[in-house]
This record gives sequence, C-alpha cells and structure tokens, in this order.
Amino acid sequence: MYRSALDLHLAALADPTRRAIVERLVAGPAAVGALAAPFDMALPTLLQHIKVLEASGLIQSRKTGRVRMCEIDGTALRGVESWLAAQVRLWDSRLDRVDALALRLAEEET
Repeated sequence: MYRSALDLHLAALADPTRRAIVERLVAGPAAVGALAAPFDMALPTLLQHIKVLEASGLIQSRKTGRVRMCEIDGTALRGVESWLAAQVRLWDSRLDRVDALALRLAEEET
C-alpha cells in the first residue's frame, strides 16, 4: 500500500507521546534519555515512538558513543505545516461565505 510522506507524518503525529517528543525537539536536539524523562514508560517503549518518528521522516537520530541524539527534520515539519495552512485557508474561505450568506439572509428578513 502506498503512503505519501504526509500520510506518514500525520500518522506519526497522531500519538500524543510522539507529538510531545516533536514539540521538545523543535527547541533543539536532545538525547533519548532527556526525551524519556517526562514520560512514565519503559525506555524500549519510548524507543518505539522514536522509531516511528524516524520512519516517518519527522526526526533523525545519530549515535555518538553511548548517547543517541535526536533532532527534528525541519523540511518534513514544514511540509505538514504547509498542508495545514492550506486547510485553514480553505475553511476560512468557506466560513467567510457562510457568514456572508447569513448576513444577507438577515438583511432580507428585515
């Protein structure tokens, strides 16, 4: 089954733990241990979340000695942002038309 990059990004971001990891990494690279600190879960479980984020292309990790560092992939995140911005523009336009129709109907009643 073919899945676009956007599909992979949104599927990865569907989980609140993964969203929290991405939010943290927007501030800058972090070690897996630091990413794990706020969560009440076993390290292997957190590593699964990181694996999903890496597979989606949202983050990258590299091992330096005994420390695995993770960082956000800004290009992937900008792709998600671009798609969301297009949806906001579309719905703003639709809602503006509904508002205009409601005003016109209200004026016709008076």
